[in-house]
Amino acid sequence: MTRLPYDGVVLTAPVSVPYVRYTNESAHWWIARALRETLKKASVTPQELDGLSVSSFTLAPDTPVGLTQHLGISPRWLDTVPMGGASGVAAMRRAARAVQCGDVDIVACVAGDTNRIDSFRNLLSAFSRFSMDATFPYGFGGPNASFALLQDAYCHTYGATREDFGKIAVSQRANALHNPQAIMKKPLSLAQYMDGRMISDPISLFDCVMPCAGSEAFVMMREEMAVAKGLPYARISATIERTNAFPDDPIQLRGGWAVDIDELWGMAGYGPEAIDVLQTYDDYPVICMMQFEDLGFCAKGEGGEFVRRHDLTIGGGFPHNTSGGQLSVGQAGAAGGYLGLVEAIRQVTGTAGPTQVEGAKRAAVSGFGVINYDRGLCSAAAVIEGAGR
Repeated sequence: MTRLPYDGVVLTAPVSVPYVRYTNESAHWWIARALRETLKKASVTPQELDGLSVSSFTLAPDTPVGLTQHLGISPRWLDTVPMGGASGVAAMRRAARAVQCGDVDIVACVAGDTNRIDSFRNLLSAFSRFSMDATFPYGFGGPNASFALLQDAYCHTYGATREDFGKIAVSQRANALHNPQAIMKKPLSLAQYMDGRMISDPISLFDCVMPCAGSEAFVMMREEMAVAKGLPYARISATIERTNAFPDDPIQLRGGWAVDIDELWGMAGYGPEAIDVLQTYDDYPVICMMQFEDLGFCAKGEGGEFVRRHDLTIGGGFPHNTSGGQLSVGQAGAAGGYLGLVEAIRQVTGTAGPTQVEGAKRAAVSGFGVINYDRGLCSAAAVIEGAGR
């Protein structure tokens, strides 16, 4: 069955509230900051906003239902997307169809989380029934140990090296030095990466994201509305989403993108060679490498060689995670699943400022989330194109 295109609906008003390492403010505060800024940027009043999509790990005990009362808004369409690093693209897909079908006119998509001193530990201890029963009680809780198993299997299967993963991290740090909002502000060399202390072999210090607090947002509306407001905007060319792909694989060496990749590029009408900038989910470099392969930029198992052959920086031949990604900007909980999409919107609308890739018109964005021991369960990807410039 041929999927309907996303005609007539656009993305606009990308916003990143600057991240901080720790905060005493609640998730509500961070989400409200992002919502206020994206509505202001989109020239939309709170009274005009009739749709809201929220992703957050630390909003509890509230849900987005209670959040509407905190914020004093009354949407006729409400969504919550609990898909971690895949939340941005998934929220965009759902909101786009709602606007396209006329169920709602304007949707603000927002993700944000707080990070107090003990937030991350508390989150991991109760992340899922699997973590509560099978990993955390044995000192194996958290993503570092799980991704160590995955990276070890990947390296033994395909021959990728620590230097290959290091190039991804070092390139993203170089990009982050152009981003005034990045938490990591010091240059990182490959030698420093290689000397980083081992966290969970083979995962070392600079393979790991820094938990922090922050929020991201964007607005979806009809294209004629964006034109009337004079807003720069992006169109959606294609999207895919998959949960619990390849459940029989003994450990994850491929993600859900590999299931639906032909549909993604078929819907877009072109292939990876037409992409000007790529934003992958990057809680660890090995996941970036997996996305290079599963999104079709190289064959399975050739990720290491692909990295060796390409310059991944803003001014290079293959600009990747141009904001610095989570590895250098920080991981603000569920907002990490929005970081790449928000940056992609900026890139294709020519509003990325110091991280702008010259001539960027088409961007691919991918998300990955909800790790349970041996695999991440959620994956999503989108292709967007700039317009209204």
